[in-house]
Amino acid sequence: MDRELVDRYAVIGHPVAHSQSPFIHQEFARQTGQTIRYERVESPLDGFAQTLQRWAASGARGCNVTVPFKFEVPGLVRHCSPRVQLARAANTVRLDTPGWQAENTDGLGLVADIQLHAGRPLKGCTVLLVGAGGAAAGVLGPLLAAQPARVVVVNRTAAKALELAASHAAWAHEHGSAVVAGALHEAAALCGSGCQVLINGTASSLAGEASPVADGILRPDGLAVDMMYGPAADAFLRWAQAQGAQARDGLGMLVEQAAAAFEFWRGVRPPDTAAVLAALRDRLAPHQPS
Repeated sequence: MDRELVDRYAVIGHPVAHSQSPFIHQEFARQTGQTIRYERVESPLDGFAQTLQRWAASGARGCNVTVPFKFEVPGLVRHCSPRVQLARAANTVRLDTPGWQAENTDGLGLVADIQLHAGRPLKGCTVLLVGAGGAAAGVLGPLLAAQPARVVVVNRTAAKALELAASHAAWAHEHGSAVVAGALHEAAALCGSGCQVLINGTASSLAGEASPVADGILRPDGLAVDMMYGPAADAFLRWAQAQGAQARDGLGMLVEQAAAAFEFWRGVRPPDTAAVLAALRDRLAPHQPS
């Protein structure tokens, strides 16, 4: 097929060689009968705007944006969704509309993974979100929109958690939820009788920490989610299982945020994200000799 007749998309980041997005989106295209080409585009750290412009000028229809460029996107597009405005970051761009459109599907993906794949309705729950950086900022809005009783945001630097919570206070009220914040050591007091859902938005496992919060905060029948996957999530997931909780890494979030991005671009929702998630886990599993 003529390359110019195929709608083209990419993930832009630094680095991107490890990205599973091409596999995921090609699976979605197969499921929905779409014909697309999805590539990896490496951008220099100081050249994201130019990389995005070149990708658009090549006739591409859109792109995903990953670390460390998500916070640059809002300043380069004309139309930002409410989620982008809240997070001040975007991971998905449509280039086939005047001025371009930006969306942030990270939180949508996390909520979908928790509610669909883990089978945990968030409405009425106490959710503990650990971290106040870009990962946490990208998911807090959709978490609140799912109407938990409250989301507790804690961070090593309390001021960052308080700032993130303050920027989402009106959104929380609008959606019938609440958001409170503090330092890591305040997590137990802020959660009261514990949390049903604990989300790790830090890289604690990479630092060799089993958990950024103390034992006993997550209820034994609760759910713990690390937004990272692979070895980066292992220590946290082992800790959660030792607490008696259900534990999930970030692969489900990755697949579900991609599904939301695919729908944003193509206008059709992939019908079987569970199958793609299973295929991705199999693809990433250590090779077992026959």
